[in-house]
Amino acid sequence: MITALGMSLFYESGLRSVFTTGRDAWLIIFSRSCRMIAYGASSLMLALFFAELDVSDSRIGLFMSLTLLGDVVLGLVLTLIADGVGRRRTLIAGSALMIFSGATFALCENYWVLLIAAVVGVISATGGDFGPFRAIEQSTISELTSPATRADVLVWYVTASSLGSSLGTELAGRIIEELHAREGWTLLDAYHACFWLYVVMGLVNILSCSLLSDNCELKKPAREAAQETEPLLASAEGAATEEPKPPATSWITQISSETRSLMALLWVFFMIDSLADGMVSMSWTTYYMDQKFHLPQSALGDILSASYFLATCSTIFAGPLARHIGLVNTMVFTHIPSSAAVLFFPLPQSVPVTVALLLLRVGLNNMDQAPRTALIAAVVRPEERTAVMGITGMLRTLASTTGPSITGVLAGNGRFWIAFVAAGALRLAYDLGLFAMFINIKLHRHEQEHEPLPVSSDEEHHGAAPSPSRRSDESS
Repeated sequence: MITALGMSLFYESGLRSVFTTGRDAWLIIFSRSCRMIAYGASSLMLALFFAELDVSDSRIGLFMSLTLLGDVVLGLVLTLIADGVGRRRTLIAGSALMIFSGATFALCENYWVLLIAAVVGVISATGGDFGPFRAIEQSTISELTSPATRADVLVWYVTASSLGSSLGTELAGRIIEELHAREGWTLLDAYHACFWLYVVMGLVNILSCSLLSDNCELKKPAREAAQETEPLLASAEGAATEEPKPPATSWITQISSETRSLMALLWVFFMIDSLADGMVSMSWTTYYMDQKFHLPQSALGDILSASYFLATCSTIFAGPLARHIGLVNTMVFTHIPSSAAVLFFPLPQSVPVTVALLLLRVGLNNMDQAPRTALIAAVVRPEERTAVMGITGMLRTLASTTGPSITGVLAGNGRFWIAFVAAGALRLAYDLGLFAMFINIKLHRHEQEHEPLPVSSDEEHHGAAPSPSRRSDESS
């Protein structure tokens, strides 16, 4: 009985899918987890670091916005060329830029030098995973998985990253508090030392990416391979009069008009959500709590760490939920409570209630990430995924760039709380709009399924599952 229960948990949790996908998936998940350790640390201390440098709130917001704008350009360029120059090489290049930015923050205090390093390099200004990594990694995971295993693997990709963020904030809070307590160490010195963690995680990323296999690179569809070999066969048979020229290739992955039409509305909704997230990023949230309650660094680190750990635990259930109630339902129903927590975050005047709302917000916030990626992978062609996910990340980041500046202006004028109310309202609009427009979207029209998809309770009731080409999200 214990063995049967263990096997059931092994399957329902999605660990079976991760295990069967293989080493490349494990390395990608490990790489992102290590990167999120660095991002979690930066989410705790970045705004506080600039405040210690006597940088105004409006300039802190400007820094975050321009950094995100740099991520837009860098992420778009690298993701669009990734399939041409190689995904592994692109990930290694991004890791090198991460090391450059981390070292600059560890050694420098000039606002403009730090801004340049953040814009041209890879620094997480908000604690989120922006830049070139996520789109390439998600596309690679989609390439390595089948429709039946994809959501589960993506769930653990997000779950492990939440655990990394939790560990990063806890480490940062403890390290800063410990170093600041030492004789001769200022709080600014402690912040500088903590940025070396960013450099170390960049080095780990380079090592992990270098161990990935050729299976992570884009596989050309069979129809393209046939088109390339047909001229050669014709020439060998004497049917061709000229030596065939290799087919023209573009450095930008082509996206069909059908995909563009479908993704256009999704991109609008994603941008609304990202604008809201940019207004109340973790860096701004910790800064708000520090100003309101004057908590020590270690306490802030503990609170954020607990929030991210709760997110780790809750995200595990995203896979089973997606199998039983559908991708869109999972995205919406888990995101609404998180959005409501953002809306009401400024109201409490006590630390416990404020922390409870933060735990609710962060604890449920990541449950929509894996279903969102699985949804995109299920509605676009395999050869379009890297470009579509790259553009999705670019548009989301672009939308979030204005958020920090808006919050900086509000904070500088004593109206910090308005940012949370506006962000919560925008997030709720995103949730309800997404549900209304995409609940019946058709999935898996462009790929051959190699494993049977799970059968929902509704399908069991009717005796059969719909064919892949007509499958809607209601039964995914």
